[in-house]
Amino acid sequence: MRKTDPTTPATPTVQVIERMFTLIDILAAREDAMSLKEISEKAGLHASTTHRILNDLATGRFVDRPQSGTYRLGMRLLELGNLVKNRLNVRDAAVAPMHELHRMTQQPINLSMRQGDEIVYIERAFSERSGMQVIRAIGGRAPLHLTSVGKLFLASDDPHKIRAYAARTGLSGHTKNSLTQLPALERELARVKREGYANDNEELELGVRCMAAGIYDDQGRLVAGLSVSAPAGRMDETWLPRLKSTAEEISHRLGFQSR
Repeated sequence: MRKTDPTTPATPTVQVIERMFTLIDILAAREDAMSLKEISEKAGLHASTTHRILNDLATGRFVDRPQSGTYRLGMRLLELGNLVKNRLNVRDAAVAPMHELHRMTQQPINLSMRQGDEIVYIERAFSERSGMQVIRAIGGRAPLHLTSVGKLFLASDDPHKIRAYAARTGLSGHTKNSLTQLPALERELARVKREGYANDNEELELGVRCMAAGIYDDQGRLVAGLSVSAPAGRMDETWLPRLKSTAEEISHRLGFQSR
């Protein structure tokens, strides 16, 4: 078996992907749009091959065509880059405050972000002493309307976006406590918006309750949510001020300036 030199950069095993990366790197080296001929020459590829790959990249919005026959990097790369930037920054800023909050509550502390119609768990602070099994691991997902953090994001949406979410998802429930009717969800979201925090009252999992507060970036945008989970009988409402202050601390670390 051939040994791999760890100092040698890895290359894609599929030729078209390697060529795609090459074209993206060529476009990244120039601020201005480039002609098909120039891109082909720099890549060492036939013009027809370059044209086909660039068209596929344009379909995915990774490449733009400002004029016929010219190409530049597309906005999709910026969107993905900002998503990764926010996620990494939030996690880095949140880890230490999360562990402090966990030491105070002795219950799992979750950091979640929105992706489409779901939240994704990106960090967690917990221990076996909480007496509660961790239900969703890092990378796990859950519907927005069934989670405390998800409700924070829905409450920040315009009413027509909330109705569109309800139409797309059907507001399916997981437990008898799940909010599966739009009027009930709208009333809950109005409360969330008014009080600045959200609850999950055994709506995702029976026997588990959560409280969540929002985390904001330097532009004042809601980018994540911090939540404490506990067995239903152990949830302590007196944790709320500390939960909010911890979320504020993380927000300040991201550059947020409270008014």
